[in-house]
Amino acid sequence: MTNTFLFCRSLYALLLLGPLCFGQYRFAIEDASKKYNAEITVEECQTDACRNKADIILFSKSGDKLQTLASGDFVMYFDKEVKASNTNIITLTHGMVHDDPVVFGDFNFDGTEDVAIRNGSGGNYGSASFDVYVFNSTKKQFVLSKELTEIASSYQGMFEVDPKRKRLTTYARSGASLHYTYKYQVIPNKGLDLVYEKIGDLSEEPPKVTIREKINNKWVIKKSFQY
Repeated sequence: MTNTFLFCRSLYALLLLGPLCFGQYRFAIEDASKKYNAEITVEECQTDACRNKADIILFSKSGDKLQTLASGDFVMYFDKEVKASNTNIITLTHGMVHDDPVVFGDFNFDGTEDVAIRNGSGGNYGSASFDVYVFNSTKKQFVLSKELTEIASSYQGMFEVDPKRKRLTTYARSGASLHYTYKYQVIPNKGLDLVYEKIGDLSEEPPKVTIREKINNKWVIKKSFQY
């Protein structure tokens, strides 16, 4: 047999066996939300991580299927080895994964739970990026929020939520010297407004911190001090 024939036969066999070798893997998340459970079906898994395309099915706590969301670049890291299965559903608890790939919370402060789905590592310096869906009470389903997705994909991972002040906090850095903190105010029916900025500059000697805050639609330098 020629080498070309052997290669073609081997390639044909791989194409036939591919779905059997690389079957989809299924996981359940039941402790991340008071209202919802999630079932994840992802294409590629190893003992320490899963990645690639994924479907995330949301269920009510009573077991009713509600909606399916998709991620083109789902990423999930395990804190300990997990024997992924393409036949059985593995239930993941909070302590089994880090950088939670599915995050629930009231992100727009309207009193309903929303959900963020990991979609790649497109954040600041390759950090986690998320698609953020808010619950639309009229449509009775989750809809993608472009604004929330933007700040959950451009900084260092998922934003922090301050329900008391109705603010979202994000972080970023530029090289080893510049460190940033940003806070966005959620304005009902209008969107997000950047209202706070903290810049730490470690390149100066001594290092310097500058804090600006928006008051009555005007930026005010509230503090400028040394570390």
